Amino acid sequence: MTTASAPPGDAPRRSTAPAATVVDDPAELWRVPVTYGAVGATQAPDLLRYPPRGYRPLERVVRVGHGPERWEYAWMRVMSWGIQRGAGLRVTPLDAPAAATEASYVPVAFGADGTPIAPATVGAGGEALFTPEGDAIVRAGDTGLLRAPFWPKPFPVRVVYVVDEPERRGAAFGTLPGHPLAGEELFVVERRDDDSVWLTVRIFSRAAGGLWTLVLPIVRVVQWFLVRRYLGELTGPLPSPGTL
Repeated sequence: MTTASAPPGDAPRRSTAPAATVVDDPAELWRVPVTYGAVGATQAPDLLRYPPRGYRPLERVVRVGHGPERWEYAWMRVMSWGIQRGAGLRVTPLDAPAAATEASYVPVAFGADGTPIAPATVGAGGEALFTPEGDAIVRAGDTGLLRAPFWPKPFPVRVVYVVDEPERRGAAFGTLPGHPLAGEELFVVERRDDDSVWLTVRIFSRAAGGLWTLVLPIVRVVQWFLVRRYLGELTGPLPSPGTL
């Protein structure tokens, strides 16, 4: 069973501010809609065969380790902007009104015996949780700015849904105006029956338009480089308890 949460009624995707708000006032970025229509399409396991029209799909799956410690580290890293930071991007999470995150629907998952399972990524009252390092676990509706060392302007993204299952957790990030691409990236960590831990990166994207269409081959090279960094980010040594 897939449990993915998104803001009810897609409210954070409805624009009440002009696109220029992204540059002029990042604090208002939560009002600006994502730059593509097929929100949530990365949930589809057949995305490579049937991507949204005009978009290029990509999927990579890699084993990142084994055991409960790796599982906890990997999913918390993915759900706290850690995989982007580990790939070399500087992340600035942006505050949004409580209505943009706290009203997000968190569906109930059920165990094999039908018993409801409490969500692991939000508190009992819907409040944000934190990793041992002190980073907030993302919720649907959260927004952030990604900064690459080779480009002066940030690339804004929004968490469009989260996956919160007993053995499968992650988040999908959608592009906002100012990003060179239009589309969505999903990072999901899975713990399998043999206790191995796997990362899936699933993406669909196209050029955001304008100048980005002309330099799309260069943007694709950067995307390929970042995906490689994502796939290797969770496989290193686990942090020692003294560093948490």
